[in-house]
Amino acid sequence: MSQTTEHTRSYYAYSANPSPQRPALQGSQQADVCVIGAGYTGLSTALHLAEAGFKVIVLEAARVGWGASGRNGGQIVNSYSRDMDVIEARHGKDAARKLGAMAFEGGKIIRERIAKYDIQCDLKNGNVFAAFTDKQLDELEAKKRLWESYGHSGIEMIDKAGMARIVDSGQYVGALLDHWGGHIHPLNLALGEATAFESLGGQIFEQSAVTDIQRGEVAVVKTTEGQVSARFVVVAGNAYLGDLIPKLAEKSLPCGTQVVTTERLDPKLAKSLLPGDHCVEDCNFLLDYYRLTADNRLLYGGGTVYGARDPGEIESLIRPKMLHTFPQLAKVKIEFTWTGNFSLTLSRLPQVGRIDSNIYYSQGCSGHGVTFTHLAGRILSEAIRGQSERFDAFASLPHYPFPGGRLFRVPMLTMGAWWYGMRDRLGV
Repeated sequence: MSQTTEHTRSYYAYSANPSPQRPALQGSQQADVCVIGAGYTGLSTALHLAEAGFKVIVLEAARVGWGASGRNGGQIVNSYSRDMDVIEARHGKDAARKLGAMAFEGGKIIRERIAKYDIQCDLKNGNVFAAFTDKQLDELEAKKRLWESYGHSGIEMIDKAGMARIVDSGQYVGALLDHWGGHIHPLNLALGEATAFESLGGQIFEQSAVTDIQRGEVAVVKTTEGQVSARFVVVAGNAYLGDLIPKLAEKSLPCGTQVVTTERLDPKLAKSLLPGDHCVEDCNFLLDYYRLTADNRLLYGGGTVYGARDPGEIESLIRPKMLHTFPQLAKVKIEFTWTGNFSLTLSRLPQVGRIDSNIYYSQGCSGHGVTFTHLAGRILSEAIRGQSERFDAFASLPHYPFPGGRLFRVPMLTMGAWWYGMRDRLGV
């Protein structure tokens, strides 16, 4: 795991709510559960367990929300990166039914946390999937029918004429508006969840990278200056886990996404760009996403890079995309640029499981991390408490290693991304 000690120079770090610097682990500690990683997965798990009366210690290599949880687009996007129709085709109706019953739960958990603990993170409702082509619009209509069959009652189709109330850009033929989706300040959500966990007696140690896990009935989680003995361990490092557990590393791939944020816009201009203050993502395989911040900036992201390589000039990559969507921003300055990693799996479905009898993990949200990590925390906590039915629904899915091993997985996926990028450009 990375030894970086401070947050990346992002808009989120600039506008974050005050948060204390927590001490590094020193000496020996004991807990019921030791959680590795203070991102959404780790914090969600820890908070659920603390609410149930468990003594939980969280170890973080850098700062709370330092990784993807504090760098992402801030969009509450429902379901999974592969939807229930794909799950049914690959894994059967029973798997689709079980996972479908949980597909919209992550966003509900986020709203429950915000309300219960008064987390100030600029929550706004409404997520838009915007179509460039009639083919993409047909796919969105199919998504609407699919989600409705699994109990989602808060979605509507938007035709081309109706797009004027969604976004001031003429490039879309229509959209699907998910009222159960939305957007938040992601770092402030993580910081608020950390504070909530600590209010229940939980402990978080920052600058405490885990160097080893000694397995046993009581596991021992070691850092350079201390150790935690615990009956259960939850591994929640995701794209920043590194080589701590090679068995997990070979089944996921860190990918980079780039984000920019403009200077503050005139409120009238900001309102004209996104009249409903929804967040938007397009329907391309290599998609772009954007939304307004609470202080009237446009936040725009995209540009997936396999293997988590950081482009030297993020603005030169993202600004042309932003101006293609909003040419009226040609004279607007970019004030913040940053990159962050998310974890991709070969199946594009998250991997949840257990090593031995007491080491649990979740990884590979594949672009749907804001919502799935919160669901993952709940089902991991349920499993530790002895209620494993929902955990088993995910754990029973196959967790494939990438073909070609760690040496060839990046070039192979890069070739695949190039192919799908060509399809996006050709509209096929």
